[in-house]
Amino acid sequence: MPVLETKNFGRIEYEPGDVIEFRRGLPAFEDQTEFLLIEGPAERPLVFLQSVRRPELAFICLPARAVVPDYRLSASPEDLEEVGWQEGGGAPESELVCLAIVTVREGAPPTANLLAPVLINPATRRGVQAIQVDSGYSHRHPLAPGVEEGEPCS
Repeated sequence: MPVLETKNFGRIEYEPGDVIEFRRGLPAFEDQTEFLLIEGPAERPLVFLQSVRRPELAFICLPARAVVPDYRLSASPEDLEEVGWQEGGGAPESELVCLAIVTVREGAPPTANLLAPVLINPATRRGVQAIQVDSGYSHRHPLAPGVEEGEPCS
């Protein structure tokens, strides 16, 4: 069983079948193509996307619908094909894991990237960050209620 010594989670043992493949990597991390989803009951609803090749690299994520309950996914056919989603079943959002990457910056409230969600097909173990050009969502959706972007958290 492979073992990964991570910066944030310590020693992780995982099965090769647990790895999620991002064939194109993630924007700005194109060389990182293998990730693990780290979930724990104490952290829910947070999910961590941990790089298998760079132990110091992990993304904080939230399910998009935990941020916006009526979130509408409008992924391109190319992105759906990239994760191996087959038409004919349910709607993509009912079959795919849809995560928003959370950004935490000093002196600013945390935000979620709803413009470019991370899509994962649990059946194929493939993922992609899908940029939804005309979705109307922001890459800096505030997570703190009543706090506007750029306004520090109190």
